[in-house]
Amino acid sequence: MAAPVVQLRALCRLCRVVLFLSQFYILSGGESTDIPPYMMKCPSNGLCSRLPADCIDCKTNFSCVYGKPVTFDCTVKPSVTCVDPDFKSQKSFVLNMTCRFCWQLPEADYECFSSSNCRAVSCPRQRYAANCTVRDHIHCLGNRTFLKMLYCNWTGGYKWSTALALSITLGGFGADRFYLGQWREGLGKLFSFGGLGIWTLIDVLLIGVGYVGPADGSLYI
Repeated sequence: MAAPVVQLRALCRLCRVVLFLSQFYILSGGESTDIPPYMMKCPSNGLCSRLPADCIDCKTNFSCVYGKPVTFDCTVKPSVTCVDPDFKSQKSFVLNMTCRFCWQLPEADYECFSSSNCRAVSCPRQRYAANCTVRDHIHCLGNRTFLKMLYCNWTGGYKWSTALALSITLGGFGADRFYLGQWREGLGKLFSFGGLGIWTLIDVLLIGVGYVGPADGSLYI
């Protein structure tokens, strides 16, 4: 009976040593279990052409004509899975986009971090350097993060309460639009009697929620 017990103990010790060595191997980086950071933005089994820019690598051609349609050959990054329109798995595909650098995109295609030390009231209008980043699903040439000079939020002295009061009382004569510097709209309301009252009611709502503001782009006081 002594021999089997000794063999069983030796086997248990051997298993413990193997388990320790395997854990040490993984922790030391021999078998990496880290997930690439870009995988958080890459949906699985979606269309390859709809993947965010961080999930693919493309052979860009900087000699394309600005504003013209252009196609680029792209491949998905490691660990990314996607399909073609026939739901077949693929690694290489053609991406259709417009030839333009990232800093040339419309403002809606990127987001910028505002400045905390920017003067709200300044003449001439003050600018500041903002760090801007292109949105995930927008494709463009060059760096996706760039600096851009933006105007500070500023006010021209227009009061929201005054604009709303004019819209309620004299909106049918276009007084609210005249006050905000929107002369064409003001004349339109004046000669149409506030759009027979419909335009007047709409302007009361739009000014009340702040959708309609000064014509110079400034903020209400």
